[in-house]
Amino acid sequence: MLNSGKLKDKTIFITGASRGIGEAIAIKCAKDGANVVIAAKSSEPHPKLSGTIYTAAEKIEKAGGRALPCIVDVRYEDQIQKAIDAAVEKFGGIDIVINNASAINLTGTEDLDLKRYDLMQNINTRGSFLVSKLCLPYLKKSEHAHILNLSPPLSMEPHWFAPHVGYTISKYGMSMLVLGMAEEFQPFNIAVNALWPRYGVQTAALEMLTSKESAKYARKPTIMADAAYAILVQDPKQPNSSGNFHIDDEVLKNEGITDFAQYCVDPNYKDQLIIDFFVSKL
Repeated sequence: MLNSGKLKDKTIFITGASRGIGEAIAIKCAKDGANVVIAAKSSEPHPKLSGTIYTAAEKIEKAGGRALPCIVDVRYEDQIQKAIDAAVEKFGGIDIVINNASAINLTGTEDLDLKRYDLMQNINTRGSFLVSKLCLPYLKKSEHAHILNLSPPLSMEPHWFAPHVGYTISKYGMSMLVLGMAEEFQPFNIAVNALWPRYGVQTAALEMLTSKESAKYARKPTIMADAAYAILVQDPKQPNSSGNFHIDDEVLKNEGITDFAQYCVDPNYKDQLIIDFFVSKL
């Protein structure tokens, strides 16, 4: 999907963007000449995970954007506020918030300890609420204000809850924020939406939950980046621009994209992709 230049000089505050989907979205926006605040914990190289806020910043600037790497754990208000203050000082405001940071643990109720339960609730739901809340004064001043949560469509089917109810309610919490904030922020022309992949995406989380071999049954993070971009360039004042629960390939189909093999890690497996959580089969 080609860039339009519509995000030039817009300031994007994105959590968890040191690698994976968050980094891919950041780079896509940077190609327009956007300012990108990378709010993530990874300041030092991880023995098993590639990427830090500084390597992401290098890629963003190489793509044509301006980067501000900030060490942020979204569980802590002071760290978020410090990054927001730095962003406003450097770029003059905040136009777009992307709540991408997330924790996952697919353990059932009996075996899920409270430390991991709290981690998911505090990063996924509480962290998204807190980042959105603290950025709100600046979003209200923007002429192109968006909040995008990387969270699933809301489905009350029990099979999405039973195997990992702790994780499910943490991600659905992010989606419920979309439902409420889209209505609450409508008077301020702030579009609030959710985006979720139809099929598994090649990330460190996928490899952790399955294996490196599973990547061939997945799509590249670029599909989420292109879909996010298509949402974020829309005028938030337009009808139906807010309160939507988007699926990545549906967004891109509406943009006229028909070749989805380009997004496959291995196009030979394009008909054997893994359906993601919370998405009904085709």
